[in-house]
Amino acid sequence: MIGRVLLVDDEAHITRNLEKVIPWEMLGLTVAGVAKNGVEALQLIELESINLLLCDIRMPVMDGLELVRQIREREIPCDIIMLSGYQDFAYTRAAIQYGVNDYVLKPIPYDELTGVIARVMSNQRNKQKQLFEEQQKIGRMIDLASEKILYDIIMDYTDFSGSHWLFSGDEHQLRLQQFVMIVLDLDVSSEKTKDWRDWSDKERKLWNFAVCNVLREKLQSNGLHHAVIQTRDGEWCVLIETDKAMVFDSAVIRVWAEMLLTSVRNHIKLSLNAGIYRQFARVEELSDAFKLVQMGMQLTPAANTIMYYPLEQERAAGADQAFWVTAEKLISAVKRGDAASVGSEADNISQQLQLLNENNSARVKPLLHFFVLHLMREMKEMSVFSREQEELLWRRLDLRFGIKDLLTFIQQVTSAVSERSMDKKKQSESSMSEAKIFLDRNLYRDISVEEAATHVGLSTSYFSLLFKQTYGETFIEYVTRQRMERAKGLLAESQRSVAQIAKEVGYAERRYFTKVFMKYTGDNPTDYRSKFQSQEKEFEMEVEEESS
Repeated sequence: MIGRVLLVDDEAHITRNLEKVIPWEMLGLTVAGVAKNGVEALQLIELESINLLLCDIRMPVMDGLELVRQIREREIPCDIIMLSGYQDFAYTRAAIQYGVNDYVLKPIPYDELTGVIARVMSNQRNKQKQLFEEQQKIGRMIDLASEKILYDIIMDYTDFSGSHWLFSGDEHQLRLQQFVMIVLDLDVSSEKTKDWRDWSDKERKLWNFAVCNVLREKLQSNGLHHAVIQTRDGEWCVLIETDKAMVFDSAVIRVWAEMLLTSVRNHIKLSLNAGIYRQFARVEELSDAFKLVQMGMQLTPAANTIMYYPLEQERAAGADQAFWVTAEKLISAVKRGDAASVGSEADNISQQLQLLNENNSARVKPLLHFFVLHLMREMKEMSVFSREQEELLWRRLDLRFGIKDLLTFIQQVTSAVSERSMDKKKQSESSMSEAKIFLDRNLYRDISVEEAATHVGLSTSYFSLLFKQTYGETFIEYVTRQRMERAKGLLAESQRSVAQIAKEVGYAERRYFTKVFMKYTGDNPTDYRSKFQSQEKEFEMEVEEESS
C-alpha cells in the first residue's frame, strides 16, 4: 500500500526540490499535497488521510509548532518530520515534546533526509503490522469467546436475554446478526462409517479436532465470518454470519455446503452429510433451528448428501416431529437419571408408534431405527457404557430386526442407564467437584471447556450439561465470573498494573480483558480501582474522625 506525504513550507523552492529530489516511489510514498502554512496543511489533512508530514517550523499564519500541537490534539494519526534551521533548535525541542518523530536541519541534506524518511516509514509500517496482528488476535479471542457462548445457546444451556451481562459488550453484536446454519454429520448408520465406531476415544477426538480445523480454514480462506461448533462426536454446527441486506439464496448456500464437504473429504477422507436450515436464523432462534435440522437429519432415511430442513412436506413430517419431541424428552429424562420419566416417555413412544403404524406402517421401522441411533450417540456422549457393552449394542443394532426388537432394545438401553443413574449421579457430583477445583486452579490461563471435560473424563457436551445442572450457570459464565471477581479483588487490594492483573486472571490481551471487565462491572479497570480506593480513603477518614 502506497503511503501519502504532505509537504509544508512557505518557501516554494524547498517544496519543489523535495518533490523532485526525494525518491518517493522507492520509499513507498506519494506526495499528496503541498501547503505554505499550518492553516493550509490542516485543511488538506481534513480532506484526505496523510501518513507522513514534512514541515518547516517558521511559517506565516500558523507556524509548524502550532500545526503539530493541533494535529496531536485532534489525534490525527500521522508521523511528522520537522525541517528547522540552527536558530530554531529551541522550537524543535518543544515540537519533539508534541510527538515529532524526527527532525532535519537546514540546509537540507537530501541523502540524510531520505534515510530519516525510510526509517520513520519502516517504524510506522512495523507498528501498523503489529497493530493489525494484535487486532486479529483480539478479534479471534472475541470470536472464540462468542463461539463458546454460541455453543451454550445452540445447546439451550443459556438464556439469550437482554439483561445478561455476557451479552453487553462485543458479544452483544451477536443479537444484531443473522446466520446461515449448516449442520454436518457423520452418518453412523452408513456402512462406510462403521469403522469410526471402532476407533479409540483418542483417535476420534483427534479426527473431530481435525474436522473443526479444516472447516475453519476453508471458511476463513473464503472470507466468510463464521463459528464452527462441535455439538457431539461426529457432528458439527457451522454458523456463517451474513450481511443484513443479503437475501437467502439456496444455490449459494448449497455451494458453501458442498465446499465444506469436499474439503473434509479431500483433507481427512471422511464423508459427511449436510443439513441446511432453510432460512436465516437470528441468535435467539439458533437452538430451535438446530433441533429442527438435527431432527430432520436423524429422521430422513436414504438422505441426499445435502438437504434443507425442515422438510417442505410439513404434513408428512408432523407425526414424525411429534414422535421426535417425545423421544427427546425420553433422552432428557435418561440424562437426568429420572427413572419415572423414562418409563412414562417410553410408554408415550409406544403409543405414538401405534398411531403411526395405523397411518403409515412403512415409516415406523426406519423412524424407530433412526431414533435408536440417536439414542446410542447420546449415550456415547454420556459414557454410560463400557467399550465392550457399547460394541455389543452396536452389533445388535446392525442386525436386521423388527419393530418389537427395536422397542425392546430401547427399553433395555434406557433401563440400563436408569439402573446406573444413582451411581452415575454420585460420579457426576464427584466429577463436577473435581472440575471446579481444576478451574479455580487454572483461571490464570486460557482454559477451554474441552480441556476441562477431558480432565474429568467426560465428553464436552455431557460435561457442559452436567456443569449447568450442578452450578446453575454455563462453563463460560462460571469461568468469566470467577476471573472478574478475582480481578476486582486484585484491583482493590494491590498496586499491580492492569496488564499484570489481566494476565493473572487468564487474559493475554489487556484490551480484551478491559472489554470483558467493563461488561461485568460497568467500569473500566482503572476507574474501578480509583472508585474503590477513594471509597476506602473516605472510610478510613470517617474511622479516624470517630476515634478522635
